[in-house]
Amino acid sequence: MHPDFWLQRWQDNQIGFHQDKPTPLLLKHWPAVGMPVGATVFVPLAGKSLDMVWFASQGYRVLGVEISPVAIKQFLSEHGVVPEFRDTPHGTHYTAGNIELIHGDAFALGADDLVDCAAAFDRAALIALPPDLRRRYVHELYARLPQRCRALLITLEYPAHEKQGPPFSVPEAEVSELFGRDWDIDVLERRDILEQQPGFVAEGVTRLETVVYRLNRK
Repeated sequence: MHPDFWLQRWQDNQIGFHQDKPTPLLLKHWPAVGMPVGATVFVPLAGKSLDMVWFASQGYRVLGVEISPVAIKQFLSEHGVVPEFRDTPHGTHYTAGNIELIHGDAFALGADDLVDCAAAFDRAALIALPPDLRRRYVHELYARLPQRCRALLITLEYPAHEKQGPPFSVPEAEVSELFGRDWDIDVLERRDILEQQPGFVAEGVTRLETVVYRLNRK
């Protein structure tokens, strides 16, 4: 999706993708990633996700990137923090405690920006992108994560002809195609969630599953 799409969604407060609590599948499966406390976790297309707050509460450092200034302003305001900030060629960095948020384009980040990231958490980034951008996102942004990096990826699967994304259906075969060259891939859970998503049902979706992957950079 063009950046203007997401900027407008935040401007209009059309943020149904935002959750009012940390992602339950994150809490369940993060131990399987095996990431030591104190490591830096990268959160792409971060919005104002409470997952970042959860990571910080567990003793991790967080590096998020978000293109919407509205999302960043709301995140800082809702958590009552006054950040330090600095400007770089890739955006403005806001730092408060263990959380650093970059206001900028995720695709513009370089390897130097991500060099300290030992892990990544992707709940709503990959599935927010149409096929051409998904390929670019993995082959450019994920490729800049350091060797031995680990990741927890959550996707959705539904009959693609039944709904116009976002969020988009990203089947397991596509995950294997996108990541298989550079990452070892393990499926940790596949769950039917259609009954819990009335919005999808209302759109005529007949099957909806969420899939949790553990990725290890080769």
